[in-house]
Amino acid sequence: MTAIMIQGAGSNVGKSLLVAGLCRAARRRGLSVAPFKPQNMSNNAAVTSDGGEIGRAQALQAVACGVPLHTDMNPVLLKPETDVGAQVVVQGKRIATVKARDYANLKPQLMTSVLDSFNRLKSGYDLVIVEGAGSPAEVNLRAGDIANMGFACAADVPVILAGDIDRGGVIAQMVGTQAVLPDQDNAQIAGFLINKFRGDVSLFDDGYKMIADRTGWQGFGVLPYFPDASKLPAEDALDLPTRSSGRGFKVVCLGLSRIANFDDLDPLAQEEGVDLSVLRAGQPIPGDTDLVIIPGSKSTRGDLAYLRAQGWDVDLQAHVRRGGYVLGICGGYQMLGQVVRDPMGVEGAAGEDAGLGLLDVTTEMTGDKRLTQVRATHAASGIELDGYEIHIGRTDGADRARPFAIVDGAPEGAISADGRIIGSYLHGMFTDNAFRAAFLDGFGVQSGQLNYGQVVETTLDALADHMESHLDVDGLLSLAR
Repeated sequence: MTAIMIQGAGSNVGKSLLVAGLCRAARRRGLSVAPFKPQNMSNNAAVTSDGGEIGRAQALQAVACGVPLHTDMNPVLLKPETDVGAQVVVQGKRIATVKARDYANLKPQLMTSVLDSFNRLKSGYDLVIVEGAGSPAEVNLRAGDIANMGFACAADVPVILAGDIDRGGVIAQMVGTQAVLPDQDNAQIAGFLINKFRGDVSLFDDGYKMIADRTGWQGFGVLPYFPDASKLPAEDALDLPTRSSGRGFKVVCLGLSRIANFDDLDPLAQEEGVDLSVLRAGQPIPGDTDLVIIPGSKSTRGDLAYLRAQGWDVDLQAHVRRGGYVLGICGGYQMLGQVVRDPMGVEGAAGEDAGLGLLDVTTEMTGDKRLTQVRATHAASGIELDGYEIHIGRTDGADRARPFAIVDGAPEGAISADGRIIGSYLHGMFTDNAFRAAFLDGFGVQSGQLNYGQVVETTLDALADHMESHLDVDGLLSLAR
């Protein structure tokens, strides 16, 4: 065994989850296995053991494999900053910010880094399970491709094409993909599977046979919808967790346009005593909200303008007057201050903007980026917690005299004099069970004794079981070369 690749007949067909389940299934067979995604586009990143960053989906897949996170698992990460431009991260480090049109010229140079990372993983593990991006049917983007068939052909990795029946039109997705692919790319496809079926699977027997007959591909099964997927960390902002029961401690997260590292919300969403919802554009902050979370952002000043365009700045002032609490994480922390300055134009046009004025701090963007896993002590409870920092900018001011936490003996974050406004650069804090319980207890909310890490592990095992029950997993893995 060496490697196998899951590609999709469209975006969001469930590739990330399929790879995570296969990783866990291969691990349970006694194989050392690693995930790999040549190119990912996401603002939800994870900090790796070697001091870089990769997409959150590859971080979950590494957990499924039981191995440390490493930058080789996602050598090219694109982090959108505007509608037409993105930060380019190569092997964990930012190298440039480019417009989409210019990135096409950069891609051929990145294949060397992609193959270097892949070959290192291949030499260190029994099996590498690769995830594609988007769809190989986007043949207009085939020249210089490093994400799908360009990589598969260069590395000679067999491909399984996955289709999403939940959206409808899956027969056309699969047959149409074969029809538009050049012969070289079609030769890499070793088979197909259908994902996200709801209801009686036998009703699709004729459709399944039609795909096999039309394409000549081997079918590896129809996978029913996996309802527990919501218990796993989401990578796509469209999949942000929501539990709106109308009961319990009401937490509202502002759905920023460039929201980043929103996995902070996943553990809170699973707490029985918490009613968590994510506001979309145009929705006001409800008057009965207890805590508003302003999450991380890939573009602090851009999302500050977006926040104001929704009227959320006015809603926040009213929320605070009613006695409500606000937690700003990373970019959200920066927005809470008096001013956000970007004199060098690190995140966009050079300039500065007034912050929300809820904390007496100011932020200045700098060229250096802090990427580190940290062990912190929560100042209010004395509880130690693990988290990570992934940000540019330095924040200082009078409210830093009341830190949120202590990191390496130094104060981290800031709290207002009345204790209602909290800012911190620490991501991942709520995955720590003891801290999450203490944080909620500060609001009079009793934690349901949720062991979040165990929930993730149990759900990954259930996902692998689900795939073993409905797919020919042995046949899939036997294709690896």
